[in-house]
Amino acid sequence: MPSDNPHDRVEKLLALLLLQTLKGANQREKVVQLSLGGFSNIEIANLLGTSTGVVATYMSAARKGKVRSKKK
Repeated sequence: MPSDNPHDRVEKLLALLLLQTLKGANQREKVVQLSLGGFSNIEIANLLGTSTGVVATYMSAARKGKVRSKKK
């Protein structure tokens, strides 16, 4: 059942816009950016269709400075 709360709808639209700008980015980068955007691990997992464990692992690695950039 869709939420009648306009705040929820705006939040979902913002998430979609952020994901659209990250098109082509790997999942790790998407997790970090969504987290910076204020989304919880549960929300990020739901948006990306993954588990909260995967999100937590990516965030832990990012906090430790282990987020790998693409090598060209």
